[in-house]
Order: sequence, then structure tokens, then C-alpha cells
Amino acid sequence: MYTEKLNFLAFIIPLFLILMVLEYWYSLKKQKRFYSFDESISNLNVGIVERMCDMFSVSLFYFFFVWVYQNFAIFHIEANVWTWVILFLFTDFLWYWYHRYSHEINLLWAAHVVHHQSEDYNFTVAARITIFQAVFRSLFWAFIPLLGFPPFMMTTILLIHGVYPFFSHTQTVGNLGILERVFVTPSHHRVHHSSNEIYLDKNYGDILIIWDKLFGTFIPEQKEEPCVYGLTKPIHRYTFLWQHFHYLFEIGLSFKRAEGFKNKMRTIFGRPDDIQPEIREELEERIFAGARPQVHAQVLSRYIFFQSMLTMLLLFFFLLYGNYQQLIQLLIGGGFILCSVICIGGLLEHEDWVFPLEMLRLFLLLLYISLTFYSPLGLVLVGCFALIQLIFYKTLAGHYKKVLRLERC
Repeated sequence: MYTEKLNFLAFIIPLFLILMVLEYWYSLKKQKRFYSFDESISNLNVGIVERMCDMFSVSLFYFFFVWVYQNFAIFHIEANVWTWVILFLFTDFLWYWYHRYSHEINLLWAAHVVHHQSEDYNFTVAARITIFQAVFRSLFWAFIPLLGFPPFMMTTILLIHGVYPFFSHTQTVGNLGILERVFVTPSHHRVHHSSNEIYLDKNYGDILIIWDKLFGTFIPEQKEEPCVYGLTKPIHRYTFLWQHFHYLFEIGLSFKRAEGFKNKMRTIFGRPDDIQPEIREELEERIFAGARPQVHAQVLSRYIFFQSMLTMLLLFFFLLYGNYQQLIQLLIGGGFILCSVICIGGLLEHEDWVFPLEMLRLFLLLLYISLTFYSPLGLVLVGCFALIQLIFYKTLAGHYKKVLRLERC
């Protein structure tokens, strides 16, 4: 097979996984509890879907930036040493304000809150990025081609902004001395992810910490105030869709109950403090039946881990060979990946609705493999499998629940 159309950026997935494994090994060696099973799986699930969405969205974002540049650019800036430096500073400046507004405006926080849900703090947390964040970020990035920087320059800088934050999501690195004065370090970003009152709404920078110091949002990590990670009101749920959309539901219910136009608009464009925290508890009582199980059977934990790695492997293949695949393959493969992460989130909660989704995603996987390798026999087997599912559905569902021990509390 020719390699000129391979997407070599897919190799960032195994690279980051290796770094996660090394960080986990280091935490065990130092007897530090940096990783917990449910949190890590949940973090990876969010990242898997975001990477998959990139297959469909990156080109759209790029064409949007090209359109802005060709039609509305104020200047036409040529690439040289100084313009690269200016672009780097301008992009980091935009990031600061995008990030700050994402914490101060409810509608933006609804997209960004997913990144802050984890009560762990390790490399897997860096994966908690959603497609909704990417959409809002692109509105801020549009100022780059509008000013006159060509799209190829901004693409290069944005790749740097995509990689650098990964390394700030760790507890394994302490104070970095003089670098702490200029760059966003793991210490600075630990503060940002903390729910301690003293650390709230601080350290928004992505690569440079100078903007926080300039605009009064900087605070150093303090030994006498250990960081407590996660939301001020933890979500404690691993259902994929709930993690992504719970805050939109909270905004919606607050909007419904608010009296007057001004108060209704405040629920959308006001601060997160304007949303009553009791609303989330009320919604969870309506949606979820019973408490979340705190312990999984060993067979269930192994199954969840296996399915997560299988989904990650398909994602790698999906991204690497994406340019060789037809739209129908991309849609079916994407459907399998989305069903997988929703299913895994349900397994972490011991939900009863998981089994039909398992059957659907297995059907999609077999269909994807058959189409990818052009196997008529495979398509026949897919049809037979679907028929078996329908005939023996209740029996299979009972065995599935029994083997994995999906009891709820």
C-alpha cells in the first residue's frame, strides 16, 4: 500500500499511551496514587471520541480559516522569524482569553467542564477534550487569519498548542525553577485543575504564564495548600453522555425556572455561580436509578480494559488509514467508536441498557471489517450474526449480565 496518504499524526496515540504507562509505573514505584481505574478509563473515552471527531472536523475548521483569510484578512503577513514570534504570542494571548471566558460564561463552561471533571490528575486528564471545545476555540482562532496570518502558519502553531498542554497534566514534575516565571508548568496547571477555593479561576495560560501575571489571575502552587482535583461539586458519574451534557441540562432547567428575560439570559451567558448546584442532584435523581457501584468484579474490570484498548486500536487504524477509506467506512467505524465509549461508560455504572448497545457495536465492528477488507463472506456472516442476535436476544442478554456480574447497588 502506498504511504503518501497515511496520517502519521495517528502515531501520537501510541506515543501518549506509552507516556501514560511510564507515568503509571512511576506512580507505583513511588507509591503514589496518581491513577484510579474508573477515572482513567473515563478520561481516555473522552479523548477517543475527540480524536475520532477530528477526522470529520479538522478539514472543516481549516476551510473556515482559509475562507476568513481570503475574504476578510486585514493584512497579508509573510512568514519570517519575527512574524512567527508575533503569531506565537498572539495565539497564546487568544488562548488565555478563550480559556478564561470558558470558565466565566455558562455556555462556554458547558463545553469546557468535561475537561475538569476528573478527580485524578495525570496524563489521561489531558485527553479530556471535546469537539464542542474545538468549535468554540475555532471562533477565537478566527482572529488569526482575520489579522492576516496565512493558514499554514496558524496550523503549525496550533499543533504546538495541541501537544504542549499534555505535558502539564502530571504530578510527577515538581517546581521547575526559573522556567516557572515564564512558562505554564505542571505546577501552574495543577493549580488550575484544583477545586480549592484559593486556587479557583487561576492560571489560564496554555504555554506562557505571563498573561495570568499581567491580568491578575496567577497564583503559585503552595505547599501548605495541597491541590484537590475535580469540580467544586463533583459529578461522580461515568456515563459518557451525562458527562458531556449534564451542564447543558442544568442550564436548561435553570432557564426554565428563571423569571424575566434578564434572568433567563443570565443562565446562558452568566457565570457558573449563577446555576444552583442543587439542580444537578435533582437531575441525577430523575435520570439514574440507585447509587453508582463503587466496586467492579475482576472479570468486569478486565472486560472494560480490553474493550477500551480494542477501541483505541481501531481508532489508531481509523486515523492512520482515514484518507484511504470511503465515507461509509468512516461513518460505520465512527459509529462503532462512539457506541464503544458510551457502552464502556455504562459498564462503569453497571447499567442495564448496555447489552443492546454491545450488540449494535459488535455488528458495526464486523460490518466495518467486512467493508474494509472487501469480504463478501464477511458480509454474509454479519447478516447471520444479526439474525442470531434477534433469535437469542434474551438468552444472550442474561448470560452477558451474569458473566460480567452487572449488579447495581
